[in-house]
Amino acid sequence: MKVLFLVQKEQRAILDRLYDGVAANCECDLRELSSAEQDDLRGYFRKHVDVTRYDRILFFLRFKKEIRQVRFIRTIPNLVILEHDAYQNYIPCKYTGKFSAHYRKLPWARVISSGYTVSRRLRDEGFDAVFVPKGYDQALLNNRNCERDIELGFVGSLNSVAYAGRKAMLDALAAVETLLVTRTKSGEEYCQTLSRIRFFASADVGMGEYMIKNFEAMACGCVLLAFDQGAEENQALGFQDMHNIVLYTSIDELRGKLTILRDQPELSERVSRNGQALVEERYSFHALGGAIVEAMAAPLRPMTPTSVWQRLLEALRIA
Repeated sequence: MKVLFLVQKEQRAILDRLYDGVAANCECDLRELSSAEQDDLRGYFRKHVDVTRYDRILFFLRFKKEIRQVRFIRTIPNLVILEHDAYQNYIPCKYTGKFSAHYRKLPWARVISSGYTVSRRLRDEGFDAVFVPKGYDQALLNNRNCERDIELGFVGSLNSVAYAGRKAMLDALAAVETLLVTRTKSGEEYCQTLSRIRFFASADVGMGEYMIKNFEAMACGCVLLAFDQGAEENQALGFQDMHNIVLYTSIDELRGKLTILRDQPELSERVSRNGQALVEERYSFHALGGAIVEAMAAPLRPMTPTSVWQRLLEALRIA
């Protein structure tokens, strides 16, 4: 299968190993598009892309740029969209309902979503949605087995409307526990910091899926304290409370389980080991790259006659 894989050139997260994982499992033409190129997909395709050469064209681009160019995107055959932010479709934020509205204009496109429940909800709306979860960069992140001198910590951003629930939960936790909330550079500094944290306080409140930080913290040997995203999501990911993860729905429940873990260090160590083993086996970017290619492989829905005419007209304009 020959795949044109279009990704963002400027991105906060380091996702190179995920791209490598995709490329290792198909004949992949990976291209990094600048912000300006993402703003003008019609122009980029006109100059640089022969769509007939590819079995799949995979987008992993800025959603806000995609939705402005749907008339052109409708003309692209064999389209698959990889999306890590579709959970915002179902939470109160500026993109509430906008993913559904966008995909309704592209009903033949396959959407690969990083949330199990989000994927199911999209399918319930009639979309061709497939679940491939988030994960971690196995080349950058691992357990350094150093002294865990930070008992309770969180590393990451709080500056987004989508993270309002996260910030509120961490503020509430910091009011009753000694909690380090910090940010680091990506890569080595981030890995070293995670490897110093015994209990990582994840607070993906109201998001409906587990963000990438959960998998990263587990890979670095933290005991992950995660806001519970529900039985459906946990079963799909293999998360088992007090076995490979610690789940909570309130500050009181979190503190109660923290007390148990503090009193039983052997239990804490076992949860850490089991969590690390789980993500190493299933959620490295190398493994997920293969899962993404597998999710693309099944036949896509046929484009509508209207879209076929649009493609012909577009071809005439390009010529």
